[in-house]
Amino acid sequence: MLRLEKRPSPSVFWQRASPFLAVALTMVAGGIMFWVLGKNPFEAIRTIFWDPLFNAQFASYSRPQLLVKAAPLILIAIGLSLGFRAGIWNIGAEGQYIMGAIFGAAAGLAVYPVESRLIFPVMIVAGAFGGFVWAMIPAILKTVFRTNEILVSLLLVYVAQNILAMMALGALRNPEGGGFPGSRNLSQIPAMANPELIAGTGMHWGVVAAFMAVIAGYILLQRHILGFQIKLAGQAPRAARFAGVSPARLVVLCLGISGVLAGLAGVFEVTGPAGQISIDFNVGYGFTAIIVAFLGRLNPVGILFAGLLMALTYIGGELAQFMLGLPSAAVQAFQGMLLFFLLGTDLLTNFRIRLAKRELA
Repeated sequence: MLRLEKRPSPSVFWQRASPFLAVALTMVAGGIMFWVLGKNPFEAIRTIFWDPLFNAQFASYSRPQLLVKAAPLILIAIGLSLGFRAGIWNIGAEGQYIMGAIFGAAAGLAVYPVESRLIFPVMIVAGAFGGFVWAMIPAILKTVFRTNEILVSLLLVYVAQNILAMMALGALRNPEGGGFPGSRNLSQIPAMANPELIAGTGMHWGVVAAFMAVIAGYILLQRHILGFQIKLAGQAPRAARFAGVSPARLVVLCLGISGVLAGLAGVFEVTGPAGQISIDFNVGYGFTAIIVAFLGRLNPVGILFAGLLMALTYIGGELAQFMLGLPSAAVQAFQGMLLFFLLGTDLLTNFRIRLAKRELA
């Protein structure tokens, strides 16, 4: 028989090794799923992980897209990781991402067709504010009324999605769009566009912001008193209270930072790769960023690499749909397996598996 034995202290080896084991198990389970769907599992895995980077036929397009897809995931995951470390569970980053895009786009379209270099910075501030406002709703409800931030933030995602549809069909709809839902294409308006900074690399201001967030997040957690308080609150809540850490203040700070970064991801996306407010603007970055945060071990540097890996599954998944005819649901299930196996292998951090003899009656 197998039994779990509690470790005296968490295993440092398994803390570092479990993400790699989770990726390997995901490939195995994903390969079985692709085989059941009638596809060659080795060809499917190669198409997802290898071809976007090293196949000359696709690499010229896929490599720049890696940064484009990874930037919002990294930005959102950095914000989520701070709260998760403190035991504050913001599951509604998707809604904060949507509201950031709406606020940013609205700020720019409000002055259309004025051309000014100040418009884009104002849109960035407005987008960050939109994400912040949406994150403050669960923060205030938790600190004042002791509500559950998981439920409130998650339900607010569906409210944000309805506001998005309302904006695309109403206030932000392009009056010259022939009645079709969606705003003007912001990426084609010079004052509001977020173009590539270096041609052919996929590098835009959102990517720059993502790298800056990684650096700032690392410094905050490793060199700042707030980072110490965040880690202490997550590991020993009672000790944190005795040390003078205010739980309410920490909730507001962590959710506020998370909302700001998610809002920034939204405004950089709507002014660049997406280009406009539309009914299907949100593609699940806010939810996928949860996987990225845990895959990166809630560490900013780990999140950077995890974001690039998850972006690769997005690009490779789209390629597999086109080349192999895989359904999009199979690709989403493949991404979900990654979180499933990551949580499963995390068990080895605190427990070891032992063989035990079956006791005779």
